[in-house]
Amino acid sequence: MCTTIRKAYVLLPFMFLTLCVTAQQPHNTTQPLHLSIEQIWEQAELNNKRIAMSRLGVERSKEAWKDAKAERLPEINAAGAYARVTNMPIYEDGLFHTPQQFPVLHNYYKIGGEAYFNIYNGNKTSLEIKKEATEHAIAEQQQNLTVSEVKFNAAVCYLDLARSCRFKELIAKDIDEQEKQLAHIRELQKNGVVLKSDVLRAELKLSRQQMGMVQINNDIAIASQKLAIMIGADEHVLIAPDTSLAEQAVVPGTYEDYLTTAADHAYEYKISEGETALRALSLKQVKANVSPKVGLFAEYAWAYPQIQFYPYAGAAYGLGMYGVKASFPISSFYQNKHKEKMAKLQLERQEVEHMEIGDEIREEVNEAFLRYKEALTRIDVAKTNVKQAAENLRIVNNTYFNQLSLMTDLLDADTQMLQTRFDLVSANIAARVRYYQLQKVIGNL
Repeated sequence: MCTTIRKAYVLLPFMFLTLCVTAQQPHNTTQPLHLSIEQIWEQAELNNKRIAMSRLGVERSKEAWKDAKAERLPEINAAGAYARVTNMPIYEDGLFHTPQQFPVLHNYYKIGGEAYFNIYNGNKTSLEIKKEATEHAIAEQQQNLTVSEVKFNAAVCYLDLARSCRFKELIAKDIDEQEKQLAHIRELQKNGVVLKSDVLRAELKLSRQQMGMVQINNDIAIASQKLAIMIGADEHVLIAPDTSLAEQAVVPGTYEDYLTTAADHAYEYKISEGETALRALSLKQVKANVSPKVGLFAEYAWAYPQIQFYPYAGAAYGLGMYGVKASFPISSFYQNKHKEKMAKLQLERQEVEHMEIGDEIREEVNEAFLRYKEALTRIDVAKTNVKQAAENLRIVNNTYFNQLSLMTDLLDADTQMLQTRFDLVSANIAARVRYYQLQKVIGNL
């Protein structure tokens, strides 16, 4: 019994260490998570941290807008005071003679409230409300821009993952074909038909393809982790993309259609419009500094003692006032001149910047449109190259096994066949990326 207990105490630290190591190991899900690109976008909008920050920025601007609206409400204040009043000596014969002590009441208190309601202040309140509303609209467009950028980055990562998966399928198929071909070459070598060097070259190429498979698996793991973090999923979950995207091509519209859409939906252009509107409102606010201020006021207070009016009385009293207050900042006529000039220059600069952004968007639309058409052309060229490489491989394969061509010719034909397949997959992926880039530029992503 004692021996069993001692063994248990000896094994306990090792059991605890094993549990700690097991807990620290990352969770590795064996089942891949199959997601379409639309589902990737949905998850990114819900869980991406950049989008979450932009969403909080929109909420903040909304509260600032509500706060500006609240400035229309009257200002109401309440105040109270209590004090001990000192003796009041009166120097009837001068400061250097003994003063007479005037009797005072030593306790003083006052409690009351006041209210002010603005009637007119140069329309500053309305301008501030419009300014905050414009800021809120800009924040919404910035959120849309952030969502578009995140969706585009997620699409690029997703398509990169899909390309790697298609490469893996192609390499796996090529390795299978190479193994069969190597077995055939070994049989020929045993029969003395081909040289030992042909077998070595075939084995060397097969080992390179197997090493390429290792690299492809690592590329898939890296891209999957990046995509999982981007959409807020478990980074150890392997995401399985829709590889059929590498075979789809979207027919482009016309350049004029994309340009028109960009003018109405491009997020950068809308943000620039909002910034221009803000500068115009700022100029109006500066001009409003040279305006009268008129408002209604009311106040009432209880105090003790009554020392505001003569004759004074040692009793509590209440006093209220109401009426109209008006003021005019005369100094603003000369103090506001340079502020107004500065606001005008800022507005002019923003207008020029807005036009420049319009030019940049047109350039981006044109470049994205032409690059997309170029990518579609590359697909057609890649398809033709695949057919030519397949025919070349068929011819070289027949001639080699009939002892009419060299092993190097066969290996080159195999390499060209695999490369053209890679090029076709890459061309389809590149076209899809160009399409999403075009949609991002015009504000449709």
